[in-house]
Amino acid sequence: MPAEGTGSDPRRKTTPARWRVLGHPDGMLIYQVRCIVENHGWTETAAEDQFKIVIGRSGTYQRRLNGRTGVSDATSVLITRPGDEMAVAHPYGCGDSYTCLEIDREVLTGRPDAVGWLDRAGWAGTSDASLDLAHRLLVAECRRGLDRFEMAERLHRFLGRLLQHSALAAHDAGAEIERAVRRRPATLAAHRRLADRAREVLATSDFTLGLEEVAREIGTSPHHLSRVFQRMTGSSLTAYRNRLRVRAVLDTLAEPDGRPLGALASEYGFADQAHLTRVVRDQVGHPPARLRRLLAD
Repeated sequence: MPAEGTGSDPRRKTTPARWRVLGHPDGMLIYQVRCIVENHGWTETAAEDQFKIVIGRSGTYQRRLNGRTGVSDATSVLITRPGDEMAVAHPYGCGDSYTCLEIDREVLTGRPDAVGWLDRAGWAGTSDASLDLAHRLLVAECRRGLDRFEMAERLHRFLGRLLQHSALAAHDAGAEIERAVRRRPATLAAHRRLADRAREVLATSDFTLGLEEVAREIGTSPHHLSRVFQRMTGSSLTAYRNRLRVRAVLDTLAEPDGRPLGALASEYGFADQAHLTRVVRDQVGHPPARLRRLLAD
């Protein structure tokens, strides 16, 4: 893959995209992709041919991984292995951007923490604020320029952190499934659809909708929506909305235009600049001004 250009989306060969290779050290390949939406429908289902980690940066789309449909956004992480089947669709009218890490099997067989990845089918989950910031800082460092030795070490450290996160998340999901078997399958499916629909509305809105408006858009009550979303995702609606907003802010802070923080606060629905600074610091541990310096090329 050349260093930079326009071509097909590596996630689905039929989808056009712009991509940039960040590095290719020691059996690992890391690159960024921005999908260009020309067709809002589903791509053809195809089998994966690499061990891949896809980490969302911006945008929202639908995915069908091994027959199960879900919503992917800036909080999403997908872990796939050769043979997993996936298709994507962009029904919301927007593209998406993500970072992809491809890893050779030989690299994974030398890692005890990768045994689960080698043995089980693909995993779809979300990143927390700490993991997302680590991902964005890694990308920024790669874009500034690292030698192969340092890049390989940083990628191995990040991979260890991500695999630990996914293992804990899978354990929590298993506990939720054990609790869910006590509910009727139809109720569980309806609650899963309701949570996915809430994610769609929040991820594709401009962050100005109130809770009542989000519930009305979905066709339920604020109380029921809040209760079901917490149960199905392990996160409150407010926490999830803040995760989306902070990721949007981080994406913007990495751009070279240097928009004032007050303008960003207004754009992403914060009360004012102080509110934006407080939420960002609470989420990732740094104020926006410092993050702008850390994330810039």
